[in-house]
Amino acid sequence: KGGATGGGYAQLLPMEQINLHLTGDFHAVAAAHNLAAAFLDNHLHFGNPLGIDLRTIDWPRVVDMNDRALRSTVIGLGGREGGVPRETEWNITAASEVMAILSLSKDLADLRSRLGRIVLAQTSGGALVTAEDLKAAGAMAVLLREAIEPNLLQTLEGNPALIHTGPFGNIAQGTSSVLADRLGLKLFDLVVTEAGFGADLGAEKLFDIKLRQSGLRPAAAVLVATVRALKMHGGAGKVVAGKPLDPALESENVEALRRGGENLAKQIENVRTFGVPVVVAINHFPTDTAAEVEAVREVAQAAGARATVVSRHFEEGGRGAEQLAAAVRDAANEGAPDFEL
Repeated sequence: KGGATGGGYAQLLPMEQINLHLTGDFHAVAAAHNLAAAFLDNHLHFGNPLGIDLRTIDWPRVVDMNDRALRSTVIGLGGREGGVPRETEWNITAASEVMAILSLSKDLADLRSRLGRIVLAQTSGGALVTAEDLKAAGAMAVLLREAIEPNLLQTLEGNPALIHTGPFGNIAQGTSSVLADRLGLKLFDLVVTEAGFGADLGAEKLFDIKLRQSGLRPAAAVLVATVRALKMHGGAGKVVAGKPLDPALESENVEALRRGGENLAKQIENVRTFGVPVVVAINHFPTDTAAEVEAVREVAQAAGARATVVSRHFEEGGRGAEQLAAAVRDAANEGAPDFEL
């Protein structure tokens, strides 16, 4: 999903292509999703032989932009040749079930099977109507035949990075693809995969959905924290979109940080519940003070973190993350023998 290319000396390239079309994966997902919608409306237009109850249709269309006017629409206008009038809506492409399926599929055959099981509506008798019932799944899979392949990019320093799929974290699993992880494990000694939207959501969905579906097993977890975020959790300052950062978040406040540290401690506890060792990465900002950094370290270690390391990758690139990399490597080498879902 666009906008996740990092910053400072910790960036992925080419940034502008990643944030725009890249290899067209999002467009392929939108085309496959909307093809299923077209099959559905075509079925209704030609007599509705399956007896679909229009009130049960639960398959919107998608577009990869914020278009408020399409949130709630009426389609099928224009007379007998315009289809069957009904209400529907448009979502963003990242929210498509097709995107979530693409992220979890292990190969093209698995993708084809999962697409066929998508439930689009119900009949008047309550039976589920799937993409397979409408004979749409095969064509959807063909549209995704290249989008299923992970994209290989690089950092500013030439380190490889696999970018693939973008299921929306607040409604889907919010992780990179199973295929990208498996490819990485075939090529490299250590793979760091992302689970977005914070540990309270991202880590839980990684464990509960992606790992259960894929059979992948983590050796360690990296939990990223910032001094300013913990101070905000502790009641200091307020972030308002479009306005400059509250000065209170750039001023030393160890007391607020310790209060906010309860959130960090809980996230560490949650991840350790799965039997996975936790390395806390303090994403360093120039306004962080030594006392604040030490307070984060104390909170994390008291909560059971295996290691807590300051990372200055934004300012220094790879050199600023060497200590973090070493801590993660050591934790991964130790592994998670007690891991369980």
